[in-house]
Amino acid sequence: MKTIPIPARVGLVAALLAGLWLPSLGQAQEPESPAILERSFCVFDPVGANGPLFAITKTFQPVALKHGIRLDLRAYTDEKVAAEDFKAGQCDAVLLTGTRAREFNRFTGSLEAIGAVPGEAEMRLLYNTLSQPKARPFLIEGPYEVAGLFPGGAIYLFTRDRSIDTVEKLQGKRIATLDYDAASVRMVRHVGASVVGSNSANFAGKFNNGSVDLAYAPAVAYQPLELYKGVTPHGAVVKYALGYMNFQVIIRRDRFPDDAGQMVRDEATKRLDEAYDIIAKAEADIPASVWMTLPQEDTAEYDKMLRQVRLSLLADGVYDERAIKLMKAIRCRVDASRAECAS
Repeated sequence: MKTIPIPARVGLVAALLAGLWLPSLGQAQEPESPAILERSFCVFDPVGANGPLFAITKTFQPVALKHGIRLDLRAYTDEKVAAEDFKAGQCDAVLLTGTRAREFNRFTGSLEAIGAVPGEAEMRLLYNTLSQPKARPFLIEGPYEVAGLFPGGAIYLFTRDRSIDTVEKLQGKRIATLDYDAASVRMVRHVGASVVGSNSANFAGKFNNGSVDLAYAPAVAYQPLELYKGVTPHGAVVKYALGYMNFQVIIRRDRFPDDAGQMVRDEATKRLDEAYDIIAKAEADIPASVWMTLPQEDTAEYDKMLRQVRLSLLADGVYDERAIKLMKAIRCRVDASRAECAS
């Protein structure tokens, strides 16, 4: 049987969810009760029902049943369709990437804001803050609640030519861009580069075969999606966080017990170290010779550029102002020397 390459985000979230739920499986017993709730959980997995992400989410079933909920899992190979079905009420819960989740909660959908989370220290502080019960109002929007947040790692710029090392040199370059993400499209156009519409299934192929000059992805994509083919022999991975990827479990509040979301968030927080171990290993697996560290002056220029794009998206209502302010406060708490912290 031909092996199907699995997007790195699937492997990562599968491992996280396994760590989150597997310890409880031995205790789960199906109660014989007429009060069992029947609920549907739509899961995005590019491989479908035979994929690893869908397989791992099956571990939700006995745990949920222990709490009186029988989950009907449904696999989706198209994340857009999963999101649309959830929005139409055909799913009671859904697993999506943070970018897709923005339409259901603008606050948590802003956590992937361009340049808003420089690194792990800021991300840990952000997750711990949002896991507190008093943060729940920010995780609720209309009929939806973000029940779980899982880190996916910093998003880096992958280039086929390591001489492209400044903002100015991005002008005219072709960048594989998630065309459904307004933030990504705005960033690429802001630097004068060309948007080459892509998605999580085809961006790596475009980068590897030279159809685009650059792409962006977390470190966990390097090996599984064979991005080293595009980087070799003259390219690099720019060690600068353009953003921070996350995954989100979203539920319809009226379809679950009131404490369901907080329960998931509490357990997820306990597993953050496991998540970051996975991310750290993926970054360590990228050869030192492939990483390209920017000079301080270039880093400052990227900071300035991303801040301009971030504020323009905030002004246009793409990002939630409360989230942007929270992440700025966290950045300044971690590094008070940042230029933005003077204001």
